[in-house]
Order: sequence, then structure tokens, then C-alpha cells
Amino acid sequence: MTDPEKHSLIEDAQGIAYGATMAAFGITILTHLGLVTGQTAGLAVLIAYATGWGFGPVFFAVNLPFYLLGYLRMGLRFTVKTFAAVALLSALSVWMPGQVSFATLNPWLGAVLFGFLSGSALLALFRHGASLGGVGILALILQDRLGWRAGWVQLGFDAVLFALAFLVVPPKTVAISFAGALVVNLVIAVNHRRDRYIAA
Repeated sequence: MTDPEKHSLIEDAQGIAYGATMAAFGITILTHLGLVTGQTAGLAVLIAYATGWGFGPVFFAVNLPFYLLGYLRMGLRFTVKTFAAVALLSALSVWMPGQVSFATLNPWLGAVLFGFLSGSALLALFRHGASLGGVGILALILQDRLGWRAGWVQLGFDAVLFALAFLVVPPKTVAISFAGALVVNLVIAVNHRRDRYIAA
């Protein structure tokens, strides 16, 4: 098993930096293609598309109510690490689109790449006792309390969010987006197991 409390400060910093950076790159791909996703990031993307506000500030704001839940259920260490990951992702998602451009990117391939990047980002964060907030916090709580796999819990939330996405983006875009979200959650469901890894 991997115990996050046995990670050094440097190891945790590296894990959080890796997770936030890969997640920001995934969001850069996602928003470049005009796709959507699930979880709290998906809610922030939908709000950003609907209002014209930037993803980074919206994502940061949407996560604020969940920190109390994280503190009450997961402890101060988890909450501080999650806050750091969310803040870093929010900042990187504002900065990164100006540093990366895509001459050609097939939407289906982009959705799958987003899924793999985001899945690996969340795994890194989970294994270092953090998350990207929101639904991730709730999914980890349910996994610890009830034994439900975090990926499957998040997939259920995603289904509701994607139903709402039809109000904002075309059906084909929703279908492509769902493929990416499915990859994210399958990566987590297969690789983040309560009997192998635990979150602080």
C-alpha cells in the first residue's frame, strides 16, 4: 500500500505539481476543442462556456464550498494539499494556453488524451493525499466509508453533468466529451483501489 503520510514534503510537492500540471494540460486540450468534462472541472467548464469567464477563476471559486467538507471528513492535511492543487491548476490553466498551440488535433484523439492526462493527474494527487476538490473529495469519502471505487462514484456525477451539457454544447460535442470523461474514470477505477492505495 501507499501511505501518503509517509511521503516527504518534497515528494508531496512533486506529486501535487505533477498532478496540477498534467490536469492543466488536459484542460488546455479540452477547452481548445470546445469539449466538456465531468466532476467539478466540468461544472467550471460549462460555466466558463456559458458566461465567457475564464476557466481558472471559475474552477477556483466553484471549489471553495467543498473545503469545509474536506476538512471535516478528510482532515487538515488533505484539505491544505487539495487547496494547493486547485490553486496551482487554476493558475496554470490561465497561463498554459498562451504557451501551447495545436495546428491539428482530432477531437476524438484529443478527448482520449485528455482522459489519460487527467486520470494520471488525479492518481498522482490521490496517492499524495490530495484531490482536485469538489466531487473528488466526495468520491474519496465514499470510497473510504463505503468501499465504492472513486472512479465509479465520479462517473455517476458525470452522467448528470453531461445531461446538463446538452443545454450548452452540440450533441456531437457531448458524445466526444463523454469518451474523454469515460477514460478519466476508467483510469481511476482500475488503478486507484482501496485495497492497494489509501488517501490521507
